[in-house]
Amino acid sequence: MIPKPSIDDERLAAFRDVDFTYEDGTEALRGITLDIWKGEHIALVGGNGSGKTTLAKHLNGLLTPTGGNVIVGEFDTCKEPVARLARTVGYVFQNPDHQLFCPTVTDEVQFGPRNFGLSDSEIAEKTDRALEIMTLDHLKAEPPMSLSLGDRRRVSIASVIATDPEMIVLDEPFTGLDAKEADELMRVVNGINREGKTIILITHDMRVVAEHSERVIVLAEGRLMLDCRTRKVFSESSLLRDSGLTPPPVSQLAHRLGEYGVSPETLTVDELAEEIARLMEGAK
Repeated sequence: MIPKPSIDDERLAAFRDVDFTYEDGTEALRGITLDIWKGEHIALVGGNGSGKTTLAKHLNGLLTPTGGNVIVGEFDTCKEPVARLARTVGYVFQNPDHQLFCPTVTDEVQFGPRNFGLSDSEIAEKTDRALEIMTLDHLKAEPPMSLSLGDRRRVSIASVIATDPEMIVLDEPFTGLDAKEADELMRVVNGINREGKTIILITHDMRVVAEHSERVIVLAEGRLMLDCRTRKVFSESSLLRDSGLTPPPVSQLAHRLGEYGVSPETLTVDELAEEIARLMEGAK
């Protein structure tokens, strides 16, 4: 499990024995208990139907528990409107078309800050910053729905950045992106994280998880299977497979080379190269 943070750390969200059942009787979450802390970079992973998106939607009140409690900041999500929770948690939907509705990119990015009642100068400042971060200045007068999927996704992320939440949830942000586009998006996301924002990344891309996330939460059939540092998660290859996940190729190779002394916690190509070089040096 994740080590207990120091007394100076700020807890942004707490799940306490959370259950959630959909109206059709599907039990999507079962007894989830965990904490999320300011500044974390978390990957939320699991097979299809494991409960990832359901859990994430409890963070901003889009869903509320049928059992247990979810606390975001100082608020019980069952008692607060989504608009108030959105000041703490920004949610980027898996399909950007579910999030875009304004006539221009600028209008789209301005919508959140304007809805929060900020002054014109604050709205302009936050909008300009979000457009710059997502490299959208050249598209700010364009209708969002006329853009490519990758650009529409960047607009949806910019619209959340502009609201300046403490936590940003990205639900499968790499759908439709190639490896280069995914890496560029993670460069931006990591920059936001370094500014102190908490990142919750829902993804099936285990390479991205291994290379970027510090903590991994694994769900299976609505239950919390594992919650620990990324290196530890990828050393548990059998548990990942049981949860419907495939470890990244580097991790798989590291496990196969374990009998020769390669660490099973190796995550990246560079680390694997260093491990092999160390072993070869020792064999001389």
